[in-house]
Order: sequence, then C-alpha cells, then structure tokens
Amino acid sequence: MTTVLLVRHGLTAMTGPVLAGWTPGVHLDERGREQARAVAERLAPLELDAIVSSPLERCRETAAAIAQGRPVSVQTDDRFGECGYGDWTGRPLKELAEEPLWRVVQAHPSAAVFPGGEALAEVQNRAVRAVRDWNERLGEKATYLVCSHGDVIKAIVADALGVHLDQFQRITADPASVTVIRYTPLRPFLLRANDVGGGVANLVPPPEVSEDRDGGETITGSDAAVGGGPGTT
Repeated sequence: MTTVLLVRHGLTAMTGPVLAGWTPGVHLDERGREQARAVAERLAPLELDAIVSSPLERCRETAAAIAQGRPVSVQTDDRFGECGYGDWTGRPLKELAEEPLWRVVQAHPSAAVFPGGEALAEVQNRAVRAVRDWNERLGEKATYLVCSHGDVIKAIVADALGVHLDQFQRITADPASVTVIRYTPLRPFLLRANDVGGGVANLVPPPEVSEDRDGGETITGSDAAVGGGPGTT
C-alpha cells in the first residue's frame, strides 16, 4: 500500500482574485508562509520517503518548509505543475467568469481547453501518470508527499474515486490543505480530503499481517472493511 499526501501550496497575494497559473515569481505571502510552517508541524510525526513538488515557487516554498529537518530533499516534477491556463493566465477571476468557457470549466470540465493552454483532461492524465510513476518508483510500503495546485489535486482525487472529470468541481482543495490517498493492489482509498487541521496518527502505515493469497488482499485494508471499519481511537 502506497500512501500519497497531496498538499496544496499556501496562500500568495494572487490566490483568489487572480488566476496565477504559471506566472513566474509568485511566492508565498506571510499568510502562506505561516500556513506552510503549520502544515509542516502537523505532518512532523510522519516519516516521508520522498517530497515531490510542482516546479512553481509557491509549491517549492511550501514543500521546503515541510522538508526542513527531514533526511529527504525536495524533488520537482513538472507533471505536478499548475494547469496551463494559456491566455487566461494572470487575469482576474471576476473577468474570466464572464467568458463563455467559464461555464464549460464549471459544468463540463472534461471538454475544457484553455485558449493557448492545456485541456483539463490533459492535466489529469499527466498528474495521475506522475502519481503512478512515483508509486512504482518508491514501492508499495512508501509514504510520500506531493505539493501541487488546487485543480491538479482535485483531478487526482477524481481519478482515485473513480468519478468522471466532469465531477471534479465538487471536490475542494484549499490552500495548505492535506489530501491523502492510499493506493492498494485493487484500488485507491481516499483517507482524507481538504484536511486543514487535526492529528495524523491514523496515516501511519499499519503493521504487516499475513495476506489472503486467494483474494490477493491484506487484512489491514487493501480492500474496504466490512461495516465501514472501526476507525481510530
């Protein structure tokens, strides 16, 4: 079972009013730096086998805060980079909401292609492929962290839940939130979504137990527990 923590970058001066996209030089503001410190403190009990980041500054700065004091360094992967919004990059959201494409992005995102940029479906494909590649590279016992962007995280979650990309706007990924997916041989499990507080004890991988060789499952949770599972105490 490979556990992936998806962390959205902290706040910047452009977060909210403007579509930053791949605009260079967008750094965390003081609020974002405090968010990064807080999420780093909250995740401190977890051992991480790798920390991977979007190449954009706001993600690398958030990831660097989480990596501080750990024996792993931040690696970057362009496939976790922000959606290529093309001609929409740097424009106010209030202005973009008047564009005909805005309604497509909200209601039928699988058909959305940003002028001069990417299709949202392409963003999902590259991000999910990146997760699968890192899962294979790090192994089934790994726990690792990816620092990325809201739409990218939402697209990965939609894939993990087995829902169509057209439903991904129903998923939320706030700044500095933690979303956790555990990948098993049969299917992924969403352990947390848009988590902005609380402990992380239940994310520590369970101890090894014998496998059910006939079913290819482990007792500790490679498939759903009957009755919903006992949770944590």
